[in-house]
Amino acid sequence: MAITAHEAALDHALGAAARGLAVIPLSRTKLPAVRSPHRTERRPASCRGECGQIGHGVHDASTDADAVRALFATAPWATGYGIACGRPPHFLIGVDLDVKNDGDGIQNLERLAIDHGFTIPLTVTVTTPSGGRHLWFFGPADTAIPNSASKIAPGIDIRGSGGYLVGPGSRTIAGEYVHAPGTHHRPIAETPAALLRLISPPPTPRLSPLSLPVSGQKAVALVSFVLESPSGQRNDRLYWAACRAHETDHGTELAQALVDAAVHIGLPEGEARATVASAAHRARRVAR
Repeated sequence: MAITAHEAALDHALGAAARGLAVIPLSRTKLPAVRSPHRTERRPASCRGECGQIGHGVHDASTDADAVRALFATAPWATGYGIACGRPPHFLIGVDLDVKNDGDGIQNLERLAIDHGFTIPLTVTVTTPSGGRHLWFFGPADTAIPNSASKIAPGIDIRGSGGYLVGPGSRTIAGEYVHAPGTHHRPIAETPAALLRLISPPPTPRLSPLSLPVSGQKAVALVSFVLESPSGQRNDRLYWAACRAHETDHGTELAQALVDAAVHIGLPEGEARATVASAAHRARRVAR
């Protein structure tokens, strides 16, 4: 009897999990297949699995075979799987080379290698339905590599901490993701040092009371709290810091500094401004 796309995806996902790669089931649209337990709530939840239920996207990813089977059993419509990046032991970095929408990522990576003096090593490579490629690299254990889209060059997206790659053997609306010939059993290569410098987050700036519009260590502590946010907690920590700033009557003066800090660590400026504005609205409501 022919194997179904769901069964094939589960089989491939279990194989990846056995290699130490944490996986989740994906739908044909490449999105996490397990539905959020918070989808009927009126206000979007910031929960990332703390509630003890599944349905939190990449935060559900596991290398445990029983857990993977349970995830797929919950989503029988899943026809693919995602591989979480930035997780130990591999701290996987995915270099997603697009050749369709935003420039030729394959050619642009070759130009970057020439310009910055590094060689693109042989590594696990997955071909996409559009003709693009996913290159897999070992990442550093001490640095969370941010996700980005065409930041280092057109057509080159980076999948880092909090992101995932569509795994080989997945079937999507666009087609199938498969290993490039000869790369299935190839070891994952280390990220070239020059490429790692291009995709690593900028160093956190040192703060002093003199660099802020409001004096005092409280202001420094609030901005530092945002700058030190781990991936997945940036928006929540920005909101908390903005609320505390209003409690000290300096919310308005510190607003721009908090937005700048959030943007520095990778939060989109529009989202950062909306979060700070939401904190200001809360402060006005509480003051009534």
